[in-house]
Amino acid sequence: MTQVDILILSNGPGEVTTWVRPVVKALRHKFGDDRNQVRISVVLSPCSNASGKEAAIALSYPEVDRVQGAEHFWQFLLWGKTFDNWDWRSRGVVVFLGGDQIFPVVIGRNLGYRTVVYAEWEARWHKWIDRFGVMKPKVAADVPQKYAHKFTVVGDLMLEASSQESLVISHLSLANEKGLMTNHTDASTVSHKVGQDTELIGLLPGSKAAKLAQGVPLSLAIAEYIHTKRPQTKFVIPVAPTLDLQTLASFADPQSNSIAEIFGFSGAELILPKDATDKALLKTATGLTVELCQENPAHHLLSQCCICLTTVGANTAELGALAVPMIVLLPTQQLDAMRSWDGLPGLLANLPGLGTAFANAINWLFLTFVRRKGLLAWPNIWAQEEIVPELMGKLQPPEIGEMVLDLLAHPEKLDNIRTKLRNIRGESGAAQKIAQIVSEEIG
Repeated sequence: MTQVDILILSNGPGEVTTWVRPVVKALRHKFGDDRNQVRISVVLSPCSNASGKEAAIALSYPEVDRVQGAEHFWQFLLWGKTFDNWDWRSRGVVVFLGGDQIFPVVIGRNLGYRTVVYAEWEARWHKWIDRFGVMKPKVAADVPQKYAHKFTVVGDLMLEASSQESLVISHLSLANEKGLMTNHTDASTVSHKVGQDTELIGLLPGSKAAKLAQGVPLSLAIAEYIHTKRPQTKFVIPVAPTLDLQTLASFADPQSNSIAEIFGFSGAELILPKDATDKALLKTATGLTVELCQENPAHHLLSQCCICLTTVGANTAELGALAVPMIVLLPTQQLDAMRSWDGLPGLLANLPGLGTAFANAINWLFLTFVRRKGLLAWPNIWAQEEIVPELMGKLQPPEIGEMVLDLLAHPEKLDNIRTKLRNIRGESGAAQKIAQIVSEEIG
């Protein structure tokens, strides 16, 4: 085969971990590991939700050969030059996995490469993109007939990412039943196995300061309330890969995060592991310990949760793909704290000096509109109905805690949510189908 370059375009932390990861694995499985024949590069574009660690995460994937961070994107888009002056082979394919769909059009033309776009909800630039892999048939429903041949239903990449972890869990569980588990088995992979008398609840307060300021104290205060009523309940925070433990813990400290007092939360201290067998913990003033899991992605852990408390964003998509029941929290006690918006609103809300005024105005308009329209969580957007509860307003721990307790006391309600979540997602195997499309475009 002629030497080929595959260029992956992506942007935010959710796309890098749940779209790029399974696709590069599938591409290597399809084309082999000979880098002299097929080279995989990742170029990131700016994203208001990015942490700055996305490039390092992408480079940690063994299937990827080179990565350029978002800070150098515009010169590459406009002039075709990477910061490190990468060379490009004569034949290649640009694969779009996040960002703006105009980017592969421009970059594909600059490099003379074919273009493949993964379209989850909307496909654009039909005339200039060579192939589309779409999540569901309805994405291509309104496409002009002359472009219909470009569209292939591949299924749900988010489901693909989670199914890989689920397969690992199944194999580990089977090995454990047969007595094949050894001391060398990764203890963290199975440490959260939930017994019959134990309930595991996941807390997902976000990954950026704007959400963590309210999400951490609120979720920990809810956990304290639940634990007083159901002491068999355990809690875990899957720590975002872009977040270090000390930063996370700072939001649980009322001395450094004054918003904690609004929720009546007395604080928590970080307890670091003493050896490889221990886990990092947050220990609250009431004595409750919440485990901090730093594995990524944490799909195997989330799959064992009976319910999760999460903020809005990519977390809701991951949980939906895993069919994990959730309650989505959007506290509004501190409107200025919510600055995690995409596009122009996010840029305005984070302007020095004027950002606070813009943030308050944007959030007020948003909340006024949302109260009328509803549907913030991705599963609810997909279904166009409220499958998982969305709670917005001046939230307090006891009211949410009682809601969780009611769901735990009526498992049939949780089962109903799981069933609905399974029914709204696309097919599995999306990454392999995208790899096949790339192969056809190379051919």
